[in-house]
Amino acid sequence: MPLDALALALAAAVVHALWNMLTARADESQVAAGVALAIGAAAFAPVALLTWDVRAGVAPYAVASVGLELAYLVLLATAYQRAPLSVVYPVARGTAPVIVLAVSVLALGASLPAGSVVGVLVVGAGVLLVRGTARGGRGTALGLSVAACIAGYTLVDHAALDYASPIPYLELVMAPTAVLYLAGAAALRGRRALAAEIRPPTAFAGLGMFAAYALALAALARAPAAPVAAVRESSVVIATALAAVVLREHIGRRRWVGAVLVVAGIAAIALAG
Repeated sequence: MPLDALALALAAAVVHALWNMLTARADESQVAAGVALAIGAAAFAPVALLTWDVRAGVAPYAVASVGLELAYLVLLATAYQRAPLSVVYPVARGTAPVIVLAVSVLALGASLPAGSVVGVLVVGAGVLLVRGTARGGRGTALGLSVAACIAGYTLVDHAALDYASPIPYLELVMAPTAVLYLAGAAALRGRRALAAEIRPPTAFAGLGMFAAYALALAALARAPAAPVAAVRESSVVIATALAAVVLREHIGRRRWVGAVLVVAGIAAIALAG
């Protein structure tokens, strides 16, 4: 995996963990997620227009990604409303690269260096330890559903980058997702609930959504999907630390052992490239 792709994926992990913590911390996570996405879409629209490079072949990928992103956001916000960040996030982010790897190799015929495969597996083992022995069945089930969406849009977006540059493609996907999500939230919760979430933490989360994914797309343009997805899972360590320090969730010793395995897995992936 090239070093520039590794750096981009790691930066995406940090920003991703931060915006997830802010969303999980909100009183109304389901509403805050939609408002945050809309703020991010509005903020990044000028950048997307100035760097616009999109070809006609991107349309089917963009449509598929909008559907997957919408499902992802609905499931993620619902999960944060019902379960702790330290349960949902590791399950969702830790399972996703395993799904990506399986689809890439079995369905798409991809060939990966042995070191990358080992690194993906070590990262997966690490995030499972970071997850710990939580008994939140509902949070785990929702986390697995989120993981399926993550794997789906990772593979779709990786193919879409043959037809568009990262930031314009991101806007092309996220802007319609924001409109659809806000329309649904307004119908279910009312406009006052949306207005109540227009505040600095939500705005920072929205900017983080776009910044994290823009970094991830840039990494995908430089390296295969499975290693990029695996490196991004270092965000589970960051998110777990944020859950402990900011959200005051209890994190046991086993989870910190998992953090060491995640770092080892990232090293294996980088050396394999």
